[in-house]
Parts: sequence; C-alpha cells; structure tokens
Amino acid sequence: MIDLHYSATPNGQKIAILLEEIGAAYRVIPYDIFAGDQLTPEFGRINPNHKLPAIIDHAPVDGGEPVAVFESGAILQYLAEKAGRFLPASGAARAAALSWLTWQVAGLGPMGGQASHFLRYAPPGQDYAVARYTGEVQRLLTVLEKRLEASAYVAGEDYTIADMAIWPGRASAFVMGQSLDEWPATRIWFERIRARPAVARAMERGDLKPPEKYLGRHQKLDEREWSNMFGEANRAAVRGD
Repeated sequence: MIDLHYSATPNGQKIAILLEEIGAAYRVIPYDIFAGDQLTPEFGRINPNHKLPAIIDHAPVDGGEPVAVFESGAILQYLAEKAGRFLPASGAARAAALSWLTWQVAGLGPMGGQASHFLRYAPPGQDYAVARYTGEVQRLLTVLEKRLEASAYVAGEDYTIADMAIWPGRASAFVMGQSLDEWPATRIWFERIRARPAVARAMERGDLKPPEKYLGRHQKLDEREWSNMFGEANRAAVRGD
C-alpha cells in the first residue's frame, strides 16, 4: 500500500497518474494547502520541506520499514523503478527520460509556478515579474513543441514518467489563460495522453480532483491563507516554531 499525501496541483496529479498507470494500491491523504495542513510537525517528518506531494511506501522492495519519498521527480523515479515500468533500465533511452523529467522539475514546473504566483496571487504592480516568468514559460513551451514535432513522446517513441511529469501542467494551464492552440504538436501529444484510461481515472477520481478554490484565475487569500502559503507560517514550519 502507498500513502499519497496529496494536494490537487499538477505536482500531485503527476504522481496519481503514475499510480494509476502501474495499478498500485494507494490511499489518498488530502491536504488543504491554504489551511496549512502541510505545515504540521507530523508532515514535516515525512517531508522536511513541508511541500506536497509525498508518499509512504508500506511495502518497499527490500521488505524493510516503510519508505518516505518527497519531491515529485524523486517519487516518479522511485515508483517507476519499483514497478519496472515507464522508465528504461539503462542506456540512451533512460538518459533521455531522466533528462526530460529533470527539465520539467527544474525548469517548466518552477517557472510555471512563478508565473502562476505573480499572475494569480501577487498584488498589483508586478509587471516585470509577470513578463519575466510568462516569457520564460513561453520559451520552455517552444522547447517542448519542437521536441514533440520530432517525437511521439518527450523522451522518444515510448511513454514515460517524463510525459507524466509534464502533462498535468498543460491540463491546468487554463487557470493562467494559456491555450494549446498555438502549440499543434503539443496538442496532439496532450490528447494522446488524455485518452489513456489511467490518466482519465486520475483526473476524474473524486478524492483527486481540485476544489474550486484552487482554480480561480485571480486568487484572493486572507491573511492566514497568505501566511500558510507564502508568509511567516510557511517559514515557521521549517524552523520548527
């Protein structure tokens, strides 16, 4: 059994997709990140960074104590290696999958997150930040488009955890007013993955779907929610205050 400590963001959704793809038995443990559920000492013992998602594998391959894994890229690699699926074992194919996975977790994901923050959460007067991060997201999407013009999936001809890492962010891009219309190769890839039964299950399962308050184009947080997400409460959890 896998415990999935989960918030319905693209980072959480990518893990749910893989769990569905490999047919793993898993239990969803939901967190309201606006309410600060992720800031408790108990969760800090699973992920010292107090961010979601994280998993606990109660049946690791060595038969030992439960294993906690955090950071979405690490979780995808751990689960793929355990299942022996969606990550080539060696060679150029493995290198490509890990390269594109790292590209997402180090580039497209964080840049998209920053663009989302300044577009959706920050107070007015953030024109430079909005231009900086939305411009970088556009550049990265051009990288993705050019790759998908030449390849069925991002790492080659086979579907891998790299595709699972990238896809949910494209599914949720509407909250920032982004469309796939200007990215025809990406749209073909997107629809191919959306048609997979496991992806449909992960996106439609009731306890995995995002609440409406996560989907607002412009979010208005109260003082406590802001502190939990971006302010002093967020920092205090790491300090152990």
